[in-house]
Amino acid sequence: MKALGKILGLFFLGLLLIIVALGFALTHLFDPNDYKDEIRQLARDKANLELTLNGDIGWSLFPWLGLELTDATLASASTPEQPFADLRLLGLSVRVLPLLRKEVQMSDIRIDGLNLNLQRDEKGHGNWEDVGRPPQAAKATPDATSTAPAEAPGEAPPAPAPSAQPIKLDIDSLIVNSARIDYRDAQKDQQFSAESIQLTTGAIREGANIPVKLSAFFGTNQPVMRARSELLGELRFDRALKRYQLEDLKLSGEASGEPFDGQTLTYSAQGQLLVDLAAQVAEWNSLKVSANQLRALGELKVRDLDKDPKLAGGLSIAPLNLREFLTGIGQKLPPMRDENALGQFELVTRLSGSPNSLSLEELQLKLDDSSFSGQIAVADLAKQALRVQLKGDRLDLDRYRPAKAKDSQDTSARQAEVKESIAEAGQNGSTPLPKAPTQQAWSAAPMLPIDQLRKLDLQLALSLAQLTAEQQAIVDLSLKANSRGGLLSLEELRGKLGDGNFEAKASIDVRPAVPLLSLQKRLSRIPVEPFLKSEQRPSPLKGLLDLRSNLSTSGNSQKAWIEGLNGSASFVLNDGVLVDANLEQQLCRGIATLNRKVLSGEPRSKDTPFETLQGNLTLHNGVANNPDLKARIPGLAVSGNGDLDLRVLGLDYRAGVTLEGDKREMPDPACQVNERYVGIEWPLRCRGPLELGAKACRLDQDGLGKVAAKLAGGKLTEKLEEKLGDKVSPELKDALKGLFNQ
Repeated sequence: MKALGKILGLFFLGLLLIIVALGFALTHLFDPNDYKDEIRQLARDKANLELTLNGDIGWSLFPWLGLELTDATLASASTPEQPFADLRLLGLSVRVLPLLRKEVQMSDIRIDGLNLNLQRDEKGHGNWEDVGRPPQAAKATPDATSTAPAEAPGEAPPAPAPSAQPIKLDIDSLIVNSARIDYRDAQKDQQFSAESIQLTTGAIREGANIPVKLSAFFGTNQPVMRARSELLGELRFDRALKRYQLEDLKLSGEASGEPFDGQTLTYSAQGQLLVDLAAQVAEWNSLKVSANQLRALGELKVRDLDKDPKLAGGLSIAPLNLREFLTGIGQKLPPMRDENALGQFELVTRLSGSPNSLSLEELQLKLDDSSFSGQIAVADLAKQALRVQLKGDRLDLDRYRPAKAKDSQDTSARQAEVKESIAEAGQNGSTPLPKAPTQQAWSAAPMLPIDQLRKLDLQLALSLAQLTAEQQAIVDLSLKANSRGGLLSLEELRGKLGDGNFEAKASIDVRPAVPLLSLQKRLSRIPVEPFLKSEQRPSPLKGLLDLRSNLSTSGNSQKAWIEGLNGSASFVLNDGVLVDANLEQQLCRGIATLNRKVLSGEPRSKDTPFETLQGNLTLHNGVANNPDLKARIPGLAVSGNGDLDLRVLGLDYRAGVTLEGDKREMPDPACQVNERYVGIEWPLRCRGPLELGAKACRLDQDGLGKVAAKLAGGKLTEKLEEKLGDKVSPELKDALKGLFNQ
């Protein structure tokens, strides 16, 4: 037995020596470099690939099947002079005996200096697309239906062969050094590059954690941008279960370029990634994202990967200074009246979406002193279809409005004209009637972004407990609007202002070359003073306004809108006051003149109160005609007619003031109204810039002469009554009265 064992041992030892000797002979006596031409031809025939091997091929056979390629290039056989890949070094080795057990045990795989140059020409054809397509397609196989033997009746088809056992991988590591990918699309003039790609892994074994480190520099030309990124994590996969995990992911880097206007974005992301192809689910759990000052937490889940993927998850953005964040990434903010606006921002929301939509649901948003809840969605990413439904507590719109710009040349000219008219009008209205304004009061600068509005797809529903605009607090504001195909409709705008309320509807149609606008408005007891005052001048009028209007216009500037304004309106102003203009004093001066007396004192008040002011307006090309102005002032009744030229903000009115009796306890003796003045209509003429208010009004001297003649005729009639008594017939009396009252 000992001899037999010794013989068997010597046999196996000899066999091993023979195998080693054969491996040595193959690797030292057989040189694969002698077959480069055959290898290149095989690549052309089988893969339509032009393979150029400038360096030597190194190899080993046993116990490792090793291969090393240096200085190789790849090109499509259709364009051999345009390589799409070149390689400085590729080295790998595989244990031979485990291959017999369908196991791949490899040492380090090393790839150095890999360059991929992928290009699409003007016709959209890629320089890599012909690879893998043999130049001559194989002959078509005969029709299976005509050659396959018919199955015997009742015979079941053969059972499918069991699936092959997947190859077991066992690789010590993968190392990629100094790789580069360059993609150019001549048709779209786009370029993308990834440079200095470095990839290292630990041992690659199924079911075990594989340390991975990847870094690269990225660049694009549309827009011009550069980025540096590094990824760390542990990869784990199970091909039988079709599960792939990237645990403890850490992605970090920096980006700069045109989108950031010279600034740098520093970013990072962490979390646990899972792709389960059996369940067709992908998840990103324990998500942490940072971008400069921004910090966010969340989770994402995508289901139905093989069909129509659906996104679900949550996102929370910690409080940050939004102004500093946007400035830090090169986003220029428009000038705002409040330089501290956008100082505070916070967001919590649930996410849902699809490949072409994204929705922020259960949204909780805080911006400065405002809080909102609701939903914001992009229903169609390609069309940028925006859907907004928000409810907020308060919003100070004045903080975000643009800083007041300097007056344009046109408006500056009008301001100068108004100042001149105010100086000429004086303080007591004793100067001549002001001139009619002539200077344009509106800007000709474009107001609407026409191109954007034509593309806008919007549905908006907004409600606010309080909105501050032009320093006015609007309560219970509700706004509903939509835009599609170039037609923007304001379906509802309503709210409360002071003790009053308002409602409005409007539309902007930008489908024609010249935009069309329409507005329907209803105001009830809205204070007018806040809308008429400015920083330079107080409001010339106070009161509570009721208004109904239906207006239309066209164009894309303030000037064009006013010049094309047409429609109708009716108004009633209750509890009104003409500020700093005492019409009663002017009337007293007229009465004193008729009484041939001098006023004994200064006016008791600079203002003129009135109970109502009402009328109807017909607007035609920016000029509003008011044929039926009515006003009631204590002791007076006013009626009038005239025009409001909105183009120059000028008025031209003729009014009649009828004395109903002086109600003051201590009237000025010079303007004391006696019986014969009651019922007389005193004529006024108002002309000048609208800013003058009642300062633009003067007694109409021509009309005043008629009043004097009428009063004189009345006095003479009284004397006739005294003289004639009953001595003449009633018919003669009436004829004489009519003669003196002409």
